[in-house]
Amino acid sequence: METLLILFAIQGLLGAFDTIYHHELTERLPWRRSAANELKLHGIRNFFYSIIFLSLGWMAWHGIFAWVFALMLVIEVIITLMDFVEEDRTRKLPATERVTHTILALNYGVILALLAPILWQWAQQPTAFTSMNFGALSWLMTLYAVGVFIWGWRDLLRGMSWNKKAPMPALKIDTLSKPRQRFLVTGGTGFIGKPLCQVLIDQGHSVTILTRNMENAGGRFTGAIRLISSLDVLSDHERFDVVINLAGEPISQRWTTKSKAAILGSRIETTKALVAFLIRADHKPDTLISGSAIGIYGTDETMVFTEETIPSNDPAGEFPREICTRWETEAREAQTMGIRTCFLRTGVVLGTDGGALAQMLFPFEFGIGGPMGNGKQWFSWIHRDDLIRLIIHLINDDAIEGAVNATAPEPVTNKTFSKALGKAMKRPAVLPLPAFQVKLLFGQMGQSILLAGQKVLPQKAIESGFKFRYTTIDAALQNIFMR
Repeated sequence: METLLILFAIQGLLGAFDTIYHHELTERLPWRRSAANELKLHGIRNFFYSIIFLSLGWMAWHGIFAWVFALMLVIEVIITLMDFVEEDRTRKLPATERVTHTILALNYGVILALLAPILWQWAQQPTAFTSMNFGALSWLMTLYAVGVFIWGWRDLLRGMSWNKKAPMPALKIDTLSKPRQRFLVTGGTGFIGKPLCQVLIDQGHSVTILTRNMENAGGRFTGAIRLISSLDVLSDHERFDVVINLAGEPISQRWTTKSKAAILGSRIETTKALVAFLIRADHKPDTLISGSAIGIYGTDETMVFTEETIPSNDPAGEFPREICTRWETEAREAQTMGIRTCFLRTGVVLGTDGGALAQMLFPFEFGIGGPMGNGKQWFSWIHRDDLIRLIIHLINDDAIEGAVNATAPEPVTNKTFSKALGKAMKRPAVLPLPAFQVKLLFGQMGQSILLAGQKVLPQKAIESGFKFRYTTIDAALQNIFMR
């Protein structure tokens, strides 16, 4: 029996890793409306897991109770299979999650094989519950039981709350000045690209999306969409009015040699391929809007950056500065072809289903969030709705070109942002994360992105007449968490 409990202990550790790392930190399931059914399945399954953990730690189920216990195991397996189907239907699992699920399944198979003869022995006994005690292993099973029950209850309530909420209203965006335009979008299934493309489709425009995930991309949109896996499939005679280049690996991850290459390469190679298509295209687009970021300015606690400001040479911002500089340099080739080109220098884009904010939700939800480091570093942000509106504004206004800062007009310090986030989530935000812990957890990314910052103002957007809907961090976060 001790061997069985040790295997259950391994199962519990793997399950905890899968839940915290994948469900909470990587996939952020509790904050995704599309994950409502998956969350409910997790909640129900965890209820059975809590009974299984607690029972095996302290009691034997004899007689008819052994068959009841076996039935619970069968139900748990059925729920797990339903969960697998739901996952494949609603999201693309990262490789590490698939590997973890495989190990969990193999380990659980061994557990069931060892448990079967024990249950058979229990079934031969008179019907009763008999106490057992395996010392530390029994208490470990109790800890697991309490943990999965609490987490399962939370997932169940969150999944049910998503089902009760009214469908999100369509994003209210200014209509494009020219009807029936043809768009080519890279990164069109991402955090920013997906809602942007849906707006374009809703307004009756033709949208072609470059995506690496052809299987799942089509189901993410309502309406007609064209998907391509490579720009090479486009003929020289293809005609596009506007090209929007948003492709790129998330920068908010721990920077290793491999991840740095992926972050940089995903932007540079896609932009190079895009420029190569524009060179051979018989009909050049009127406009190219190419992604960039405020990381191009470097980091500084005292300077105010506009589109005309000379970047800082602070070593902390060296890698983000390199990414953005090279990204813009590649896209600038389009200007030599007479294409109006805008470099969209985005700040931290706010939304719960992606971007940097989504990665901050876990500690704040459990009341352990707060400022990072001394909290004095600047946090230049923009509500995702305003960013999409700004992109539409850039398409409509032919007079705008070059760098455009995509940030709200009122940047805040990290301390002010943390306080506003806690308020919006109705959670305390008083536990600071010391600088040495940030560096330990996130490495160079933590030093460059989380502990350093820049105060960036959207001078060109304001001067062109663009009106932000969300000018203060409180208004932006309140809107996001009311959805």
